[in-house]
Amino acid sequence: MEQMTLFDNNPVTTPLASRLRPASLDEFVGQEHLVGEGKILRQLIERDQISSMIFWGPPGVGKTTLASIIAGKTKSEFINFSAVTSGIKEIKEVMNRAEQSRRVGIRTVLFVDEIHRFNKAQQDAFLPYVERGSIVLIGATTENPSFEINAALLSRCRVFVLKALEEKDLEKLLRHALTSPSGFGGQNVRISEEGIRAIAGFANGDARTALNTLEMAVLNGEISAEGITVTDPALEQCISRKSLLYDKTGEEHYNLISALHKSMRNSDPDAAIYWMMRMLEGGEDPLYIARRLIRFASEDIGMADSNALSVAVAAYQACHFLGMPECDVHLTHAVVYLSMAPKSNALYTACEECKKDVRTLRAEPVPLQIRNGVTGLMKDLGYGRGYEYAHDTEEKLTHMQCMPDSLKDRTYYHPTTQGQEAETAERLEKIKKFRLDEDGKKDGQN
Repeated sequence: MEQMTLFDNNPVTTPLASRLRPASLDEFVGQEHLVGEGKILRQLIERDQISSMIFWGPPGVGKTTLASIIAGKTKSEFINFSAVTSGIKEIKEVMNRAEQSRRVGIRTVLFVDEIHRFNKAQQDAFLPYVERGSIVLIGATTENPSFEINAALLSRCRVFVLKALEEKDLEKLLRHALTSPSGFGGQNVRISEEGIRAIAGFANGDARTALNTLEMAVLNGEISAEGITVTDPALEQCISRKSLLYDKTGEEHYNLISALHKSMRNSDPDAAIYWMMRMLEGGEDPLYIARRLIRFASEDIGMADSNALSVAVAAYQACHFLGMPECDVHLTHAVVYLSMAPKSNALYTACEECKKDVRTLRAEPVPLQIRNGVTGLMKDLGYGRGYEYAHDTEEKLTHMQCMPDSLKDRTYYHPTTQGQEAETAERLEKIKKFRLDEDGKKDGQN
């Protein structure tokens, strides 16, 4: 917890990204939908009319920078607060300070970086002060506020969504870094346009990554009397592996697994492979992906191709035996098979419909005819009376009722005509006709 101050411009100790942090909206790169001319956030900042808000976006897109710009524009006391290093005690201290300032007519703007790291109790501590107007809360988060911010607090904040920067924005930022006195201006750094584009692509929409990569490349460049030259071999070492946005416990985790599932459901093997590989390259546990494939095999394919379940389980076993990186091809095998298999959600709908009945209807007793009469008393009570052994019949079918009376006409499984399930549908129809015919005979006898 500290008062926001001017950034240290010592080029020796301060990272390039900090030295180049914009001080005004005119210097800010990207987020035109929020801070472009005439856009609402720009107007609020320029008029010093800000209210409590949440900045939501991936790392390196300008959340903290916007807070810094607000700090320079606001006529309020501006406090920078970190959710990583602060707890309830520190929150109460800041809130008491803000309340005292309010009583003498001074507004406090509190910037909370990584607000999603606060638990419910810590977030609740802000609520009364936001309601009273003691503070204007500005929270920054990389996680979906719907899941990570208390509903009561979220309802009192406006959410602004910040997007990953486009490559053209990052290229502009990199060129500025090469010419700015706060960057490498005056050092005569030479780097090709292809090198700038390569860094911008490598950064994956993250300005901080782009600037850090440029700084690393310059520091490892060839020094001569003419200046510093960033060579292709040196640059390749800096961008050998892209840092993918992926949090195994955050929203992007669920976004990517959703993309994988829905691509397979849509029979798009190329998209499915892409999303799966994004997860693997981001560090996801291959066993997690394999477990999701097992679920998919029954939920979205089911009886249309029962072999799909065997393929998915085999892929899980292969992942267990081999691990990464070797098991990536086995997951690809399974993903392509599941994508191309005929689709049926009949098992899933049967499961959900029956689950609903079990949870909402009364727990019906098991019909006597399908109970085991293992003792004399149980036999006297009718357990097993009327039981028909299917194997004793030519059709291997009986007309015995297995459902409780109240549910005897209920149907959960509705097979489709996709793939192998067409055969199942045909057989089920014959079974139903067999039983209906017998019921008709009984009705006629009555």
